[in-house]
Amino acid sequence: MTQINQDIINKIVSLFEHEVIPAEGCTEPIAIALAAAKAREVLGVEPEHINLSLSGNIIKNVKSVFVPNSGSMVGIEVAAAMGALAGDATQDLMVLSKVTPENMALVREFLAKNTVTYSKSDNNLKLYIKVKLIAGKKSASVELKHTHNNITEIIKDGETQYKASGSGTAKAEDEAEILNIRLIYELAKTIDINLLKPKLDRIINCNTAISLEGLKNNYGVSTGKNIKQSMDRGFYGKDARNISASNAAAASDARMGGSAMPVMTAAGSGNVGLTASLPIIAYCRENNLSDEIMYRGLIFSILASVHIKANIGRLSAYCGPMCASGAVAGALIFINDGDYDKVGKAIINTLAGVSGVFCDGANSSCSIKIANGTYAAYDGAASAMNGNVVTSGDGIVADDVEATIRNIGELARDGMRETDEVILDIMTRN
Repeated sequence: MTQINQDIINKIVSLFEHEVIPAEGCTEPIAIALAAAKAREVLGVEPEHINLSLSGNIIKNVKSVFVPNSGSMVGIEVAAAMGALAGDATQDLMVLSKVTPENMALVREFLAKNTVTYSKSDNNLKLYIKVKLIAGKKSASVELKHTHNNITEIIKDGETQYKASGSGTAKAEDEAEILNIRLIYELAKTIDINLLKPKLDRIINCNTAISLEGLKNNYGVSTGKNIKQSMDRGFYGKDARNISASNAAAASDARMGGSAMPVMTAAGSGNVGLTASLPIIAYCRENNLSDEIMYRGLIFSILASVHIKANIGRLSAYCGPMCASGAVAGALIFINDGDYDKVGKAIINTLAGVSGVFCDGANSSCSIKIANGTYAAYDGAASAMNGNVVTSGDGIVADDVEATIRNIGELARDGMRETDEVILDIMTRN
């Protein structure tokens, strides 16, 4: 058993605070809007031009996704203009939560002048945004990198107002280094739930609410709603597995489709947060399990998602919700009183099956991937319950769960680098 002292508990609480935060809409356009809103705050006047330098992964994840409160508009220019003209930088990733139809009339007028330009940055960072606002001889620029709200540089009229020390890596990114599946397993069993309960309640309430929105209305390809309708007419069985997939996918349908409802993110991703939480909530409710079991299952799933995601990086060609599907598999074993060995087997089984799923940007197909990942989590857990695990040496699977996670990290960071470039090339010529 891993010894968990108060220092570790304090670090986990801090990690939860930084890694599980509310966001309205897809986090990449919101990050652009946040940088633009901060630049406007520094500039002090309405800009005449907006210039952006963006990493390829930011371009990929903003190109095709709806921006919340935009009236069904998509893209980099929209996110930047909304942030600069109507955003509130003090609201962090809820920066566009107060945008009104009147604001949008001004945004559309601004965009009609073709005053927003962007280019791909020449650095190797996966998450990089630099927004420069210009008004006459005045200018202000804000740089953001590594995580979606980590501002690393502010310049006004050519003079540096703020520059992050060191590498500029975000606190949450550094804190995640203490995690491993054994620690997460022991901690989820023993931690005082009251330390995390306010955040857990918000996860349950926010993510359930947007799931219901996606089940009720039509967004994107309506993956979650389609699964529910298939259950209702008897084509699918009405069980925890299908309900979990339906609920998680529906939330992503709404989020990717422009709903302004907030979600609780994990590891910088709303879709990771939804995938890590909604299947666990659905399973516990369908099986009439106690709130304590649900809370502890969520703690495991969220922290395991953060841990796996930290190995592949904030943005990657590897689909983020697939990290969460591995975490969900482990959590399903955990809440059924499975031992650590079976938890590890469930994660390995799931990751072995989904690790070829790539990210082709934030778009309506994310919900399909989330449904598939949820199904894979249930299948991986069921196999582990029967004592089965993909054999070490089969493909990317290693001797244990941590080594397997490291292999997936290597695959995502190194092996899929060119994949990322090809995906971006295809997307930008479509």
